[in-house]
Parts: sequence; C-alpha cells; structure tokens
Amino acid sequence: MRTLSTPSPALICPQNSHGFQNGRGSSTSSSSVTGETVAMVHSPPPTRLTHPLIRLASRQQKEQANIDRLPDHSMIQIFSFLPTNQLCRCARVCRRWYNLAWDPRLWRTIRLTGETINVDRALKVLTRRLCQDTPNVCLMLETVIVSGCRRLTDRGLYTIAQCCPELRRLEVSGCYNISNEAVFDVVSLCPNLEHLDVSGCSKVTCISLTREASIKLSPLHGKQISIRYLDMTDCFVLEDEGLHTIAAHCTQLTHLYLRRCVRITDEGLRYLMIYCTSIKELSVSDCRFVSDFGMREIAKLESRLRYLSIAHCGRITDVGIRYIAKYCSKLRYLNARGCEGITDHGVEYLAKNCTKLKSLDIGKCPLVSDTGLEFLALNCFNLKRLSLKSCESITGQGLQIVAANCFDLQMLNVQDCEVSVDALRFVKRHCKRCIIEHTNPAFF
Repeated sequence: MRTLSTPSPALICPQNSHGFQNGRGSSTSSSSVTGETVAMVHSPPPTRLTHPLIRLASRQQKEQANIDRLPDHSMIQIFSFLPTNQLCRCARVCRRWYNLAWDPRLWRTIRLTGETINVDRALKVLTRRLCQDTPNVCLMLETVIVSGCRRLTDRGLYTIAQCCPELRRLEVSGCYNISNEAVFDVVSLCPNLEHLDVSGCSKVTCISLTREASIKLSPLHGKQISIRYLDMTDCFVLEDEGLHTIAAHCTQLTHLYLRRCVRITDEGLRYLMIYCTSIKELSVSDCRFVSDFGMREIAKLESRLRYLSIAHCGRITDVGIRYIAKYCSKLRYLNARGCEGITDHGVEYLAKNCTKLKSLDIGKCPLVSDTGLEFLALNCFNLKRLSLKSCESITGQGLQIVAANCFDLQMLNVQDCEVSVDALRFVKRHCKRCIIEHTNPAFF
C-alpha cells in the first residue's frame, strides 16, 4: 500500500466508486480485487484551485453552502452521528471537514458492517491514522463494532490488540473466521475490556489470557480478566471445560449469554457459580442438557439474579422453578418458554416468592392453566409483559383475572390460545396501554 505524506486513511467504500475511478489526485486503492470493499488512503483535500473559472465556481458554491456557516462544535456534533465509513467520506470534502472529521472526540468508536468489506485492511489503515499523534497506540479508541463482517480474521483482531490498549468494548458477532488465539490476544493486551460479544463465532471455545500474559501478571493481580458482559450465543463448541476456564478468569461477570451452547451441562453451571458470584443476567436458552440440578446451582446467585432465560430447556420442571423462586426473590425477568415440565404449581411458587416480576414467558407450557394465571394476578401486580403463546389450557377467564389485577400490563401474547373475543376486549378495556398479540381474526 502506498501511503502519502499526510494520509487520511479509512474511506471505506466500494472500489468501483465513481469518485475514484479516474485515479487522479492523491487517492490510491489498497486492493485491486474487483467489486471489493476496501480502505482508501488519501491526503487532505487541497485548499486552493488554480484555474480562475473553477475558483469562481467554487467561491459561489461556498457562498451558497449554509452548512459552512456552522461553528466547529456544531459540525462535530453532526459528525458524531455518522458511521465510520460516512465519516471518512466527509473527510474528503474540504480541508476544514478533513480536520473536523479526524477530531479525536469522533474516534472513540469504530463501527464497520457488511459482508464484503475487507475489514482486516480497514482496521489496519484506520488504526495507523489514529496512531499519528501517539505512535503505535490509539489512546482514544474505546469501542470497536465489526459485527457481521465475515471477512474479519485473526489478523484484524491482532491489529486491535496491538494498537488499542484502552479498548473497553468489542463486538465481533457473526465473524466465524476468528479463533481462540485472537480472542486471547485481545483480552490479554486490552486490560480495560469490559464488553465482549463473540456470538456466532463458532471457532471460539474459551476466553482466557495468553500464556505470556499469565506469566507476566503478578501474584497479587492473579489471572483475572475485567470482562463484565460476555455474549457467547451460538458458540456451539463451547463445553463445560471451556466454561470452567471462562469462569476462573472472568470472575467479574455480571451479564452472561450462552444461548444455544448445546454442549453445556449442569456441571458447567456448577463451575460458573463457584467463581462468578455477581451475575445479574444469565441465559442458557436451548441448552438441552441443563436440568433442575443446574437450576439449583443458578439459585446460589440469590437476590443478585434479575434476568434468567431457560427457554426450551426441556429437562427443567417445577423443581427447578422452586429453587429459583425460593432464593432469587428479586428476579425481574424469566423466560421459560418451551419448558413443558412446568405446571401451575411451579407458577404458584414463582408468583408468591418473586412478587417483583415484570416479564414472564411461559409459552408452550401445556400444563399451565387459568389456575396458574390466577396466582400471577394476585401476587405480581407489577407485571408488564406476559407471553402465553400456545398454552393449550389457558382460557378467557384466566386472562380476565390477569387484566383485572395487572393494570400496568403492556404486552400480552396469546397466539394459538383458545380465548374468546370478549376476553380480549376485556383485557383491552382494563389495560389500555397493552399490546395484544393474538391469532383471533374476529378481534381487531
């Protein structure tokens, strides 16, 4: 790649863009692949135009451009709403916009999206420009979001790890070409990293420090990682051993999402509760090997747990719900959709102990009936969202009891339930802000 004397690298645009087809000026493409999205390297726009006629036209356009009358702080505020690629385009308009577009306050976040973008090269060019004032490090960059960039590889993550020591948030969801080693580099070289989203990264099986980083750490510091938010949804190869390693290194976790990590069992949850005692939100949806014993382990979080999703965990019954209800009294959100072993008894125990519940999903639980709804209505007055989709035993009578007691209800899902139009109208009269999702063509 040929870098000019004063580069403004990072115009993220298709190579066949009309603004660069002539090859004139100082723009040079960093790739020769047809149709590829690449990072462009260019110098700041010239301040003067030599030809008199062009200079006159330029002066007239400038006089007509009201946006140029805005002060710098207003322009920076406008630029702050632009994604990374559009911000780089603005840097090519004129010298003033060039200087404003590279204001450090605008580069706390890099956000790149698109399946065709050569994200490894884009990150390399961007970080090189942002390191201009502080050689080799981007001290202002705190967030990198490259979700859905399927061409991201370990090389791109290594660039981030080397250049962004102040990184606090990294989202690489859907980037299935990255491996454990690249993630290890990031968490080892970015000690302030708190938010990590590797959902859909099927090669990632663990979160840990590199061996070199572990050796360098002092005994007082231990081998801890500062991550608090971790999303490993759809990391299909994650097993109990990997979860054990994650728990041992990420003891400060407060939000953990393991949706569709199908190899996780109750043993993995036991490891998790030994080390991570501050978890507030936990999802093990579609983890088919999690059972009531796993619920017993999760219940050790006690009043700290506010959000729990166990959807489609078919081995969970009323016994597991009783563990959660007994010890996690401050639970606000529970998703138990598809847990067919849950009955009215489990709902009763939940309603009487978790009275501050605001959102409950017990859809596709055929053993829950109007009796369970009555317990909910008489105990959980703050309920705002309730999903009863495909609950075969629910009737209009149960819905009326809920509507008569839960006035703050905002969302009710009764799709595929045998409820009358009169019952739905009763709900609408008593819960005026409630949005009802239904499959009854007679109600509108």
